[in-house]
Amino acid sequence: MASLARRNLFEDIPRFLVAQAGIMFAVSLVTIQTGILQGFTRSTTLLIDQSKADLWVVSDQFVYLELTQPMPLSNLTPAKNVPGVAQAEVVMRGSGQWQVPQGELTSVRIFGFDPNGSLFVPGRLRAGDIAALNRPFTILADHANLNGLKLEGVGDRVHIDSFPAEVVGITQDTQSIASSAYIFTSLENANTYSNTRFSSQVNCRYEGGDLNCTNFYAERSPTETEAPGPVEPLNQATPIVFILIKAEPDQDLATLATNLEAALPNTRAFTTAEISQITRDYWQQRTGIGFILGLGTAVGVIVGMVIVGQILYASVSDHLKEFGTLKAMGASDRFIYRIIIEQALWMAILGYVPGMSLCLGVSYWAMSSQGILILITPLTGVGVLGVAIAMCVGSAVFAIQKVTRVDPAIVFKA
Repeated sequence: MASLARRNLFEDIPRFLVAQAGIMFAVSLVTIQTGILQGFTRSTTLLIDQSKADLWVVSDQFVYLELTQPMPLSNLTPAKNVPGVAQAEVVMRGSGQWQVPQGELTSVRIFGFDPNGSLFVPGRLRAGDIAALNRPFTILADHANLNGLKLEGVGDRVHIDSFPAEVVGITQDTQSIASSAYIFTSLENANTYSNTRFSSQVNCRYEGGDLNCTNFYAERSPTETEAPGPVEPLNQATPIVFILIKAEPDQDLATLATNLEAALPNTRAFTTAEISQITRDYWQQRTGIGFILGLGTAVGVIVGMVIVGQILYASVSDHLKEFGTLKAMGASDRFIYRIIIEQALWMAILGYVPGMSLCLGVSYWAMSSQGILILITPLTGVGVLGVAIAMCVGSAVFAIQKVTRVDPAIVFKA
């Protein structure tokens, strides 16, 4: 039986290659679409999942990581005073226009945090020093964005709006596929980049390794007091978006979240897992991305089934006399079905292996050159193999119907 199934499969090599190409296409499409969906949703929550916070305090109008109403920095003090809070740190978020010499203008998403803190983790540092963010106008950039931002590495100097920016570190595993390039800096620097109005006459330059800014505060918010240095200092009204909370040991997080919401009006407190799930649900359900990628997966399966079904049906049609001979010799229908199904299983496996290898190569290339995460996990691999087998066996069912109606007398016809 096994040799007959393999002989039927390899008898016509061109037809076999066409079938395998169709299966490879289906496997690749299903894997890439699933990997993009998983990588996309994972990338949107990287900053959340890597944090060391137990709870995130946000505005009661929080939608997801990058869409929420700000709250004042003054909320930090009462948050620290809530019983059960061991540590509290704030995170600021803003945006700016990234300018490089002879480069195109692009937008960046700026995250401000305490470089001396521990709850907010801006990815895995590849080069540089996070402590250097304590200096004015210093930033971290994600390795995945170096090409897009026209950066070479640590030491590069550019401008965000009219303010200078020196790259003092390169990080990785932070960037969301759905967002502008992420930039990380100190709270004071982020406040200056995002919340300070500036004049077109600002002139900041590096002289002998030192930053020299003239007319820096030519136009500032009238509510601000005179700043002692080149960066805008924080005050109680400075807008922030998150307060990260580290709970004391053995503290019940649900109780602590309730107490934080009571102490801070118009806020909500979520665990890290909850805020991560909220962000994933937003992108999967409210943007239609999950539907689009799922539709692509379904198309891949349908195309693969059509191609495999045609190949198997044609193979069975070409060997009707052989199957008729087997039935005339007393072979049961089950025996013949096993031949066809085994042939389909061989097609599934031989199409899956090169298809999955191609996907792994594409995934590596996309991450290394484009910073796009196509997440292919072992569970994904097993699931796609199951889809390939189901696709091929399902196609074999149509071919089996033709054998079922074979009259053994066909072997005696001219």
